[in-house]
Amino acid sequence: MTFALIFAAFSMGLLGSPHCLGMCGGIVAAFGISMKNTSPAKRTLLMLGYHVGRLGSYTILGLLVAALGKHILAPLMANSALPKYLLGGALVFAALLMLGLPVLNRLEKAGLRFWNTLAPLRAKVLPMDSLPKALIAGLLWGFLPCGLVYGALGVALGLASDSQVGLTATTFMVFFWLGTLPMLLATGTVIAWLKSKIHAFNLRKFSGVVMLISGLAIAFSMPIMHRLHGDHAEHGHHHHTSDEHVHDQAGHHSHQHHGEAPAHEHDHSSHSDQSHSHHH
Repeated sequence: MTFALIFAAFSMGLLGSPHCLGMCGGIVAAFGISMKNTSPAKRTLLMLGYHVGRLGSYTILGLLVAALGKHILAPLMANSALPKYLLGGALVFAALLMLGLPVLNRLEKAGLRFWNTLAPLRAKVLPMDSLPKALIAGLLWGFLPCGLVYGALGVALGLASDSQVGLTATTFMVFFWLGTLPMLLATGTVIAWLKSKIHAFNLRKFSGVVMLISGLAIAFSMPIMHRLHGDHAEHGHHHHTSDEHVHDQAGHHSHQHHGEAPAHEHDHSSHSDQSHSHHH
């Protein structure tokens, strides 16, 4: 299951990138233009700083979601199959995003309001001509309203509420970030090639189908297996109780037979006494 979740995180970032290039790609291109007078080495350093800053924002979001899931949701759903349903449902929801359903329009609009409040801070990091500015720019632009980011956070929330999964919410967001890197670091020619291949082979839809199947499997197969395991344990307990009952009955009968011996011996002793008295 851990591999399926890592695949989901990375594929959301990689195969969802063409959809996000209209906004994220334009920003990266604008940063590149603003650095046209810098050396290639410094430009590369600044762009890496920008993406490291973006990783910082995803990590912060992952930690917030982890705290919400671990300290609020998990105690409410303890000793139940609800965490599996939540995680599976989040994967199904993310799969619908990958399949192209516009189900986060309102949430993106709400995120846009928060994004607009960051405008004064964004203005201070432009032009992005130093490494601190690049890091802060990436940190700020990581909060850009994006349906796929929200979908990834939904899956991360499901992970945080289920302590048995073995993959943390923050780790999931890191793999999501890794998936976004190739498209945003690539040149124009490579971007066009990647977009054509993703479109030609329907890779995004394929990823969505795999995530859909994974989500349904997690949501339903795990609780079913848990229920079957519970029934098996109950049946074993019933069988064990029956064996104890049979054993107790056998012991009881043995005790009865053992108790008859002294009575028989008593009769025999009385008969001997009577015989002895008759002899005299």
